[in-house]
Amino acid sequence: MRKLTQNKINAYRQDTYHISMKNRLRTREEAIQFANQRGFIYFWPIKDIALPSLWVAVAGDRPVADAHDDPGHVTWGWKDSLLGADHWYYAKVLRKKSTIISLKTAPYFYALSENYGAPEEDYLVQYMQGRLTQEARAVYEALLTEGALDTIALRRKSRLSSPENESRFNRALADLQADFKIIPVGTSQAGGWRYSFVYDLVHRHFPELLVQARSIKESDARLRLAELYLLSVGAATHRDFQKLFGWSKKQLEAVFEELEASGFIHRQLQVKNNPDEWIALDQLL
Repeated sequence: MRKLTQNKINAYRQDTYHISMKNRLRTREEAIQFANQRGFIYFWPIKDIALPSLWVAVAGDRPVADAHDDPGHVTWGWKDSLLGADHWYYAKVLRKKSTIISLKTAPYFYALSENYGAPEEDYLVQYMQGRLTQEARAVYEALLTEGALDTIALRRKSRLSSPENESRFNRALADLQADFKIIPVGTSQAGGWRYSFVYDLVHRHFPELLVQARSIKESDARLRLAELYLLSVGAATHRDFQKLFGWSKKQLEAVFEELEASGFIHRQLQVKNNPDEWIALDQLL
């Protein structure tokens, strides 16, 4: 196997993650530009997942601060102010964690979801096939019937208000977001903390997604997302891809074969003290 150094990977990510002080994001507009440039990022850094995040690009490569007055938490205000504003797509998507996706990239994710152009019917097919929980169906139908609802009202309309249903309700929210069915579109002062998300249906808030994704084949969607991922991280292992996207080995192999044939990547690389096979951009070698 050819050698790849961790120093080269780290140096590449210094730039794409905006880790260095001179590259830090200082305004909401710069944050939007960052998301557009990268295609998709996490809101917070996620342990053991290689991907740029808004927090690191603003606050540097350090743990998320517990103190509410930490300067890095300006990201929270930016995120809330942009909910429903059509500057980017924000929801729990990758690994069901808070993900920011550029509007240009969102159709590629949508093309890989289990939405087939009939939002008022697709979810019922999934439910009857056992691929959608009863709680997720109840949440989706509440929004379908009532329109946008804050979290408290949504729990009530879904008949999941009791304490024993809290985890089921939260799981339903995460599942529906990950499959591009619902999205937070604002905040409300409802609830004991005087803060809760307002949710709506994706197809109601982003109707153009259905049209944009219709012509994208799943293989092309995976290829584009893999390209963007590698442009962000420089190099990654098979395990990194599987952890982030959840694609099968067969699907990954098809992606890697095409990227290698085009000269975009090199495969069968080795990093010292790491037994995994690495895939890297051509420019890192």
